[in-house]
Amino acid sequence: MSATVKNPARMITTPSFPTLTQLLYRLASGATTSEQLVRESLKAIEDSQPTLNAFRVVLAGQALADAAEADRKRAAGQHLPLLGIPIAVKDDVDVAGVPTRFGTVGDPPPATADAEVVRRLRAAGAVIVGKTNTCELGQWPFTSGPGFGHTYNPWSRRHSPGGSSGGSAAAVAAGLVPAAIGSDGAGSVRIPAAWTNLVGIKPQRGRISTWPLPEAFNGITVNGVLARTVTDAALVLDAAAGNAPGDLHKPDPVRVSDYVSRAPGALRVAVSTAFPFNFFRSTLHPEIASALQGVADQLGQLGHRITRADPDYNLRMSWNFLSRSTAGLVQWSQRFGSDVELDARTVSNIRTGWLLSQHTLRKARAAEADAQRRIGWIFNIADVVLAPTTAQPPALVDEYDDRGPLATDRAMIRACPVTWPWNLLGWPSINVPAGFTSDGLPIGVQLMGPADSEPLLISLAGQLEAMNGWTARHPDPWWRGPALT
Repeated sequence: MSATVKNPARMITTPSFPTLTQLLYRLASGATTSEQLVRESLKAIEDSQPTLNAFRVVLAGQALADAAEADRKRAAGQHLPLLGIPIAVKDDVDVAGVPTRFGTVGDPPPATADAEVVRRLRAAGAVIVGKTNTCELGQWPFTSGPGFGHTYNPWSRRHSPGGSSGGSAAAVAAGLVPAAIGSDGAGSVRIPAAWTNLVGIKPQRGRISTWPLPEAFNGITVNGVLARTVTDAALVLDAAAGNAPGDLHKPDPVRVSDYVSRAPGALRVAVSTAFPFNFFRSTLHPEIASALQGVADQLGQLGHRITRADPDYNLRMSWNFLSRSTAGLVQWSQRFGSDVELDARTVSNIRTGWLLSQHTLRKARAAEADAQRRIGWIFNIADVVLAPTTAQPPALVDEYDDRGPLATDRAMIRACPVTWPWNLLGWPSINVPAGFTSDGLPIGVQLMGPADSEPLLISLAGQLEAMNGWTARHPDPWWRGPALT
């Protein structure tokens, strides 16, 4: 793919943003301290906030206190996986003492306790520096709203970072933090990862707890990870993974970081460009199609056998997904009560969810096993499915402003038609960077596997990273202030 940049952000190839792994080495060697890293992160967030606008809440006081405690633990000889590393979380995750606004306008009461994912990150030594912006209730592939304005793509000040975990993606891509937690209910980790040149892991349902929610959006939404490298993403996934007693989904544990540099063996890879039925038509952008073929060719060079095959999507899946997603909006609106104001598009989707939750939702849940069997048939002829993450490059930052419900859905589906089936199935999928458009906008492709296949997908993603060296490419920091150094 061409790396010629015509948009306002310029690509640089000098490694200027350290990875999480590099920061761990610096901490271990005594070259830096957690307090220094966290101060640099907080300064970078503060300087970038007027332009990049990645954060909804910055937890400066608590973060500095936690950093000092991390330094004391390291000096005392304690070893924790993420000790002293600044991490951001999406604003649909509870942090004790902070309202969970989830992209809305309003002032819901502060959370009374950390979500399980936050508790586990803190137990691993991570320092939570803030909560990142997301569109309202995570519904759309953009990150903007009346409560906080627009979040911008570090690769272009004219474009969106995607959504709904766009704040987390922007924060990582801009070097404000080395990794962040997002959530993925229809591609909301993978889409912004694709549009910001990041690794984005949507893990197996239940791999990372959603507690205090026993499940999120009727089981389609999971917590995931955004980072610049496969190793970094795997380390954070390992630290965040695990369950609370009340979780409805509890897959057997696995340590995925053990597989980053482990060769997966010769695999059968099915390249798919089929889109599931989405009510509106989508067309694959030619440069994304070219990038997909480029990754397939690389996998062939690595010794994997490439075939063309598509999962068996059907119309019923679309209705099942719609009922589960919109009924989840009903549950969130009940959780908020009258403490927030909702966009007219959200209100319309809640009405749909209320109607579908009466009868269709129960049937949709019952149909999941059948969908898993039908889609899972492809894994008789392939080990992994390779597909586009999005059909179109990043949208302009204001492209979804002032649209009605139908126009928003049409534009959303045209751009991002192919990530949601793996949410319905509950299976893992990883976005990996796949180059750039002729305008310098990032492209991603997704590796999709069967249940509990994170180790296999991470191993394969690690091979692609070794070939492509995407971590050496960074956007020129047009936003104000330096990033972590």
